[in-house]
Amino acid sequence: MTRTIVESKTKTAIIGFDQPFCVIGERINPTGRKKLAAELEAGDFSTVEKDALAQVAAGATVLDINAGVVYNSNPNPNETEPPLMTKIIQMVQGLVEVPLCIDSSVPGALEAGLAVAEGRPLLNSVTGEEDRLELVLPLVKKYNVPVVAISNDDTGISEDPDVRFAVAKKIVERAADFGIPAHDIVVDPLVMPIGAMGTAGLQVFTLVRRLREELGVNTTCGASNISFGLPNRHGINNAFLPMAMGAGMTSAIMNPVALPVPASKIAAKRAEVAAAGVVLPDDLDDQTFVELFGMGSTKTLAGSEMEAIRAANFLTNNDPHGGEWIRTNKQPVKAGDEGRGRAGRTGGRRRRA
Repeated sequence: MTRTIVESKTKTAIIGFDQPFCVIGERINPTGRKKLAAELEAGDFSTVEKDALAQVAAGATVLDINAGVVYNSNPNPNETEPPLMTKIIQMVQGLVEVPLCIDSSVPGALEAGLAVAEGRPLLNSVTGEEDRLELVLPLVKKYNVPVVAISNDDTGISEDPDVRFAVAKKIVERAADFGIPAHDIVVDPLVMPIGAMGTAGLQVFTLVRRLREELGVNTTCGASNISFGLPNRHGINNAFLPMAMGAGMTSAIMNPVALPVPASKIAAKRAEVAAAGVVLPDDLDDQTFVELFGMGSTKTLAGSEMEAIRAANFLTNNDPHGGEWIRTNKQPVKAGDEGRGRAGRTGGRRRRA
């Protein structure tokens, strides 16, 4: 069986066909997050700290670290990204024990991250573009780390799955020329939005099977791409992930966290309910309120995608005896109910006289 080993100083994550699905938390990434980008430029890492802890608590087994901020004070990422990558990695390593995935399009940032990362991080990423192969594969060999291989090349991203497979095969073969084994290549076959391409799901499932059977490599993807631009994205993601796992996908770069309902949304809903003439108790707290109206939670919890992944792990026998499923779904005992049996009875069975 193909196994890709990713390590921190104290923990090992194994990506493999006979392993639980590897969740690579994506939230430490300023792309599209203006507030986080501004914080990082100002030297404020508080959101990074919160995101690191929340993702691990939700079940992420690896954390992706992306420092791709375009500073207002200096728009050159080749100068700003390497030192920022170093700072983020050092800080996150001091907070959590899970392995890291160093994510950048800037070679200098990749090497800066590799220089300070403890253990054996996953490198994200190399493509089939010639200049990228020549820049990244020597780093992979030098630091003896696994790498994400994205199935696009100098011609761009092809809509033809056969072309994307050929690009992945090319990367695996070029890596072998550097002495990098196939088990250290994690291929991203590229997930297209199902809203733009009706065959996107079928393409990925077919590609993943081919990559497993013909190249013997592990796979990953940006899981949320499948639902981009559509309503109820969680519903699509929750179906896509177990289906991809069934086809042989072994990891995904994704958000494992369900974010808390913002106070502004709760206030708006309370006003709506009041306007409808619904009278609620004065002491109804926000958490009970959002649960009552199916809005989510005021707390940061594991997302519904994590539930789908854990169920799929159980169903494919990658969660022996359902231990993880039971642990994460076990209801906490209420205060005062300790030692109670069925129907609230205390003690054991009543003996017959």
